Amino acid sequence: MFDVKKVTENCVLWIRDFFEKNGKDCNAVLGISGGKDSSVVAALCVEALGKDRVIGVLMPCGEQSDIDCSHQLVSHLGIKHYVVDIKAAVEGLKAAMPSDLSLSEQSIVNLPPRIRMSCVYAISQSVNGRVANTCNLSEDWVGYSTRYGDSVGDFSPLSKLTVDEVKQIGRYLKLPENLIEKVPSDGLCGKTDEDKLGFKYSELDRYIRTGEIEDKAKKERIDYLHKINLFKLQLMPVFDPNIDTAIK
Repeated sequence: MFDVKKVTENCVLWIRDFFEKNGKDCNAVLGISGGKDSSVVAALCVEALGKDRVIGVLMPCGEQSDIDCSHQLVSHLGIKHYVVDIKAAVEGLKAAMPSDLSLSEQSIVNLPPRIRMSCVYAISQSVNGRVANTCNLSEDWVGYSTRYGDSVGDFSPLSKLTVDEVKQIGRYLKLPENLIEKVPSDGLCGKTDEDKLGFKYSELDRYIRTGEIEDKAKKERIDYLHKINLFKLQLMPVFDPNIDTAIK
């Protein structure tokens, strides 16, 4: 039922409309990982704005085994890009922590994505930019993003599209197949996304779109992850002094 041509064309028009209303002369700026999501978002922005108004930011943390995929993408699209090694920033912040504080494993894993987003925004504000979010619906559904890291941005083309649908758009836009099918991984812990999640994106996509899934344990895990991570998709709760919340 997914009409890739119609959805792609509408998304391109949506991006143009966003920039018409939120910065007619601004550039689209985004982090480039070399995976399907950043590749597709970059390609959509090129279609919408032209390659001269799209800027990629490559952010290895020291040595990055798949950095060639990022270079392949920016070369394929012909877009301007910057390379910023964030390792010194990551290590500097870790070293600056109080000596009596032991950072949790989760804090350490999430630190690079948060520094990367700070880097993207620093560059964006220096080149008259608007930051593109690259998350997709499947990842958002189970909270597979870092809050105030890759979960943020100024506009989000893929947040209502599943992994399979993103791949279809990538092929429609004639992106290199190896980028579309690149095994998703955060590049930080040595495991793939699906290894850590405990199910395949194809199973998740089908469940999201149809509600169908045969494996009861996987269904329960998806539902659990969706429930506990909903806060990532909602606005921060704000106290309203005009509402009486006193215990009675």
